Amino acid sequence: MDDSLPTSNQGLGAVNHPPDPAIHAPESLGDQVRTAVIWRSGSQIVAQLVMWASTFLVIRILSPADYGLFAMTQVVLVLLAMLDGYGLSSGLIQQRDVTERQIRQLFGMLILLNLGLALAQVALAPWAAAYYRQPRVADLLRWQALLYLPTPFIALSYALLCRRMDFKRQAHVFTIASIASAGAALAGALAGMGVWTLVLAPIVLFTVRAVGMTIAAGGLVRPSFDFRGAAHLARYGSVMALGSFFWFVQSQADIFIAGRQLSAHALGLYSTALFLTQIFVSKFVPPLNEVAFSAYAKIQHDDEAVASAFAKSVRIIMLAAMPFYLGLAVTAEPLVLTVLGDKWREAIPIVHLLAFAMPFMTVQVLFTPACDARGRPGIGVWNGATGSAILFAAFLIGVRWGPTGLAWAWIGGYPIYLAVSAWRSLPVIGLSVRGLIEAVLPAAVAGGVMAMSVALLRSVLPSLLPVAELAILVTAGAAVYGAWMLVFARGAVAELAALVFRKRLPAQAC
Repeated sequence: MDDSLPTSNQGLGAVNHPPDPAIHAPESLGDQVRTAVIWRSGSQIVAQLVMWASTFLVIRILSPADYGLFAMTQVVLVLLAMLDGYGLSSGLIQQRDVTERQIRQLFGMLILLNLGLALAQVALAPWAAAYYRQPRVADLLRWQALLYLPTPFIALSYALLCRRMDFKRQAHVFTIASIASAGAALAGALAGMGVWTLVLAPIVLFTVRAVGMTIAAGGLVRPSFDFRGAAHLARYGSVMALGSFFWFVQSQADIFIAGRQLSAHALGLYSTALFLTQIFVSKFVPPLNEVAFSAYAKIQHDDEAVASAFAKSVRIIMLAAMPFYLGLAVTAEPLVLTVLGDKWREAIPIVHLLAFAMPFMTVQVLFTPACDARGRPGIGVWNGATGSAILFAAFLIGVRWGPTGLAWAWIGGYPIYLAVSAWRSLPVIGLSVRGLIEAVLPAAVAGGVMAMSVALLRSVLPSLLPVAELAILVTAGAAVYGAWMLVFARGAVAELAALVFRKRLPAQAC
């Protein structure tokens, strides 16, 4: 369980409360969103840079089999995490007015839920080990049950800070927690802890985050276990939990299916390749979605404003996503050899294929916050059910060809999933299919030109060390992408500049 889980969606998250800026805001919503994006995504970048430095060093030390065993435990963790109460916290964010009693009730619900989940995981541990035919999985899961204990404090504090659009304090906490977790991971790997390193790091992350978030939100809250009058939170949370269940099916079906049919080594290759290709959608998009959900909730009754805000978010996010994914696809070999090391060479074709599926996944995960904030969480549930069925069937077929077959299942399944989700979600958001395509197109075209240019350059390069080849290809790709965007898509660049620098470029730039 890492910091990207809501996760599942991937966490939404309690007192000494100042007047709620959701109602009395001293700055405009646009300024609030800009500040929130900078602090939330900016902190995510800083935190992830720290964690990546540690993570990639740890990957070079540990074996693919260690990551295969860890991936098996994630199926149980993600399954139970969908009930950890973040959906209840989302209900608190979505409400216009919140009382002290509702906050205390939410905290009580979170405590009971997570204690129950910890006990359930301990009970399920032997069954999971028997299913995978890996006895060590049981011991790993028992210790990972500690992750549920700090979760109520994180979820409650997150909800309150999110209502205030206060992402600055969260940024500080996330950075400190990431540094602590990265340090624990590196120390564990160097000490020869093996797969237990992957258990220790999240426990440190969650514990530090719980303490820091509680302080940032104003201190401890006295929980209430009298849940009368909390039906709205419970209903909203149950719908969100149902949506999380379908997210679990589609995000863990591959590991569930492959974990029994592939070796721990092969599963480790696949899960690490998936981690590498999902870095953007799992690490950078969730914090942006958190800000988007809060912003959409404030304008949920203005159809035109929601549609415009959604299209803008798609344009800006894909502006960064497309060069990342397509660049990853064409530089998979030097990247894997440079970052992960030669013992991960077998992961190269898996990374290459998975990178082509990730743009579809990135657009897909943007629908849910907008629909939820519009008071239609059922849309996300139906989308999740659709994706679960499509991807589960695709993985059942693809696993016959090993890790590479699973990668092809992503490529075949996700475009269908995205199409069905768009058909169901866009009318709620108020955006047309044409509007969505126009939002994605500038980055997609520029990314395609960049990928072809980099592939052509690589074909004529002499034999080089992987790190030198990677540096040349990345530099060339960035230059081509940037030049294309400035010449043919200056409007998108201007929009990004307006968000970052709080001003617009000259009119001719648009």
